[in-house]
Amino acid sequence: MARCRRTTRSAGATRALGERLGRLLAAGDVVALVGDLGAGKTQFVRGLCRGTGVPDAEVSSPTFAIVATYRGRLQVNHADLYRIGDDDELYATGFRDLVGGPGATVVEWADRVPGALPRERLEIQLAHDARSPGVRHLAIAGVGARHSALARALAPRRRTPRRTSPRGAG
Repeated sequence: MARCRRTTRSAGATRALGERLGRLLAAGDVVALVGDLGAGKTQFVRGLCRGTGVPDAEVSSPTFAIVATYRGRLQVNHADLYRIGDDDELYATGFRDLVGGPGATVVEWADRVPGALPRERLEIQLAHDARSPGVRHLAIAGVGARHSALARALAPRRRTPRRTSPRGAG
């Protein structure tokens, strides 16, 4: 399992991180998003879809439809489980047929039906910053080799210290 933390300072930065992930996604990948209302899940999904080549105008939160499928360089199955109360309701949506099928699957409110997703997945928890309205804190965890690699790819880039010349060198 690989874990990292990220902070984004605007909705645009949250979308950009999603876009970065979208460029890395492959068929069979599962991304589970967890967070309160307004935490940035849909912004992240918009960026993720852009990274897979889905036109921005095609992406909306499928709160009422539950599942939407977008086509870019990779099929993206986008589920919003906010209105799902139990496994029976989820079954009726056909959601389980998407996981492991063609394309990648991204799920908002993944914690609503905990047993619905495979153990191996990338989970991203988004949280508001109480002091700064535009700031989001993301806890990213990848389970399994593939999803751990995705988590590491989203980790903050390490800055290399600037080299200074020794005193008196010239």
